[in-house]
Amino acid sequence: MATSLTSADRNHMEEKIMFSFTKNRAFNIQRFLTITTLTVFLCLSLAACTTSPPKKNEFKSPSDAVQALVKALKADDDKELLAILGTESNELISSGDKVADRQTRQNFLKAFNEQNRIEPDGNNFLLVIGNNDWPFPFPLVNKDNRWMFDAAIGKEEILNRRIGKNELDTIQVLLAIVDAQREFAMAERDVDSLFEYAQKFISDPGKKNGLHWEAQEGEEPSPIGELVANARAEGYTTEDNTPIPYHGYYYRILKAQGKNAPGGAYDYIINGKMIGGFAVVAHPADYANSGIMTFIVNHDAVVYQKDLGENTEELVKAMTLFDPDETWTPAQ
Repeated sequence: MATSLTSADRNHMEEKIMFSFTKNRAFNIQRFLTITTLTVFLCLSLAACTTSPPKKNEFKSPSDAVQALVKALKADDDKELLAILGTESNELISSGDKVADRQTRQNFLKAFNEQNRIEPDGNNFLLVIGNNDWPFPFPLVNKDNRWMFDAAIGKEEILNRRIGKNELDTIQVLLAIVDAQREFAMAERDVDSLFEYAQKFISDPGKKNGLHWEAQEGEEPSPIGELVANARAEGYTTEDNTPIPYHGYYYRILKAQGKNAPGGAYDYIINGKMIGGFAVVAHPADYANSGIMTFIVNHDAVVYQKDLGENTEELVKAMTLFDPDETWTPAQ
C-alpha cells in the first residue's frame, strides 16, 4: 500500500516550489528561447490603469501605430500602451510572472532594434521583428481609413503562445529534475551503496538533504544550485520564501507510484530513505492562462501529460502517486 504525506507544514514548500534547470539541461531549453521567448513581451502592471480606461488610439498608417507602440514601451508608459492595444487585453498581456514579463519586454525592444518590418497579411498588416522573424501577436487592421491593433485576435494569440511556451519549458524542467536527482543520488550513496534520492527541493538550513543548498566558497554547487541562484537574482524568491511559479508552473515531489506505473504500485521510501525511485508533478499556476496541461515524470524520465480541467489545483493537491493510466499521454 502506498504511503501518503504526513506533515502538511513540512511539505508546504514542496507543494508549490519554484524550480530551475540543472547545468546539463541548460542547453536544451535554448531551443525554446528564440521566437517563443518574445511571446509575452508586455511586462505590464496595468491594474491601476483600468479605473479610467483611455480611448483606443487610431493611426494614419501601420507605421505610425508601430512607432507609437515602441515609444510607449521605451517610456514604460502603461497608460499609453493600454490606449494603443486596448484595455480589453489588460488581463492577458501579463502572465503573472513579473520577472519573466520584464525580461520579455527587454527582449522585444532588442529584437526590434535588430530588424523590423511591416508586412501584409490579407487585408491586415503584421509587425515582424528580430533575426528570427517573430510576428507581433496583434495584427494591424483598417477601420474607416484608420489603423489600429486588433486586441481580440492579439489576446487569443498571446494566450496560445504563452501556454505553448510554458508547457515546453515545463517538460524540460522535469527532465532537468531527473538529472538533478541522479546527480544527488550519486553523491548520497548510503552504507549499502544504495542510491538515495532527495525528498525535497530545498535543503534544511545547514544541511544538504534537498536538491538545492547554499554552497560555501570552494564547494561544489548543489544539483540545481547555479541556475537556481541565477533565478533568484532575477527575482524568483521572496523574503518569506513564498513559492513563485517558474514559467507559469508549480512543482511537487511524489514519493510513491501506483498500479499503472511501470513496475506496479510501491513506495519509493524504504526505512525513511527514498531509494526506490522518485517522481514529480508539475501543474499550471493559473489554469488556462499560464498553462493547461499537468505533467508528471519519474526516474524513467518519460514525461506524461493530462488536462485536469478547471479543478487542476485541487486534483494535484490530492495527488500522492505517480500513476499514469491510459488518460495520460507521453509529452515528448
